[in-house]
Amino acid sequence: MFVLIVGSGRVGSAVAKTMLADGHTVSVLDEDPEAIAMLNRGQNQSWEDLGGQFTEGTALEIDALLQAGIERADAFVASTDGDNTNLVIAQIAQRQFEVERVVVRVLDPARAKWYAQQGLQTVCPTQTAIELLEGAVRGEIRFEGVSG
Repeated sequence: MFVLIVGSGRVGSAVAKTMLADGHTVSVLDEDPEAIAMLNRGQNQSWEDLGGQFTEGTALEIDALLQAGIERADAFVASTDGDNTNLVIAQIAQRQFEVERVVVRVLDPARAKWYAQQGLQTVCPTQTAIELLEGAVRGEIRFEGVSG
């Protein structure tokens, strides 16, 4: 499977490394040329020597998405630090390029819910934190190893 990931921060690089280690072909697009350092961190070889692709460019520009390989993507992950960018590029991947599997990170729970209802697979760490804390308050979840 060919996976295109936009954003090479903690989330994007972790997903990219996992997918590559699982035998998938992985391309990462980031506007910061230094972002490849996250992909190289903790590796015995460079990201590109391991078989990964890195493209410097702005994901809101179709040319950058094309250079990163969106036309052949089986899966697309939008994991930049901006909800607006993630939502726009996820919709471009889904609607314009007909990528079958699109995952988008959205920090705002209300927006994540609305876009999920529109057909995007959203991941909302804020909502997950809220649900965990609410479960703890109700006594349904116990945090092990946490003091205070």
